[in-house]
Amino acid sequence: QVQLLESGGGLVQAGDSLRLSCAASGGKLRELAVGWFRQAPGKEREFVVAVARSGAGSHEADSVKGRFTISTDSDKNTVYLQMNSLKPEDTAVYYCAAANVGLSWQIPTDLDHYNYWGQGTQVTVSS
Repeated sequence: QVQLLESGGGLVQAGDSLRLSCAASGGKLRELAVGWFRQAPGKEREFVVAVARSGAGSHEADSVKGRFTISTDSDKNTVYLQMNSLKPEDTAVYYCAAANVGLSWQIPTDLDHYNYWGQGTQVTVSS
């Protein structure tokens, strides 16, 4: 059973940067597709960005394109979310998730395709 633990959230000002970490145990992240989702108060959880198994590719939501980047460190079994030029509308609880996928290039964007979830970390961006 893969367990995921997010860290790195906090309170920042608009325009600042923040890096979230997702550390895994009980399995190897390079064998899974890994994504970041977020949920703002009163809204549904939404896809942010994901990376294919073994880093074969990535895909991000239009709302974060050019600002957010996902990366992996296989030695540390950790995935990162680098968030630049943060906006107040980026305020949300950010969740790391991992998916069992059959093909190395698959990048699921639907949360129903993800098998493992972290507890989330709060990111608050003030204006």
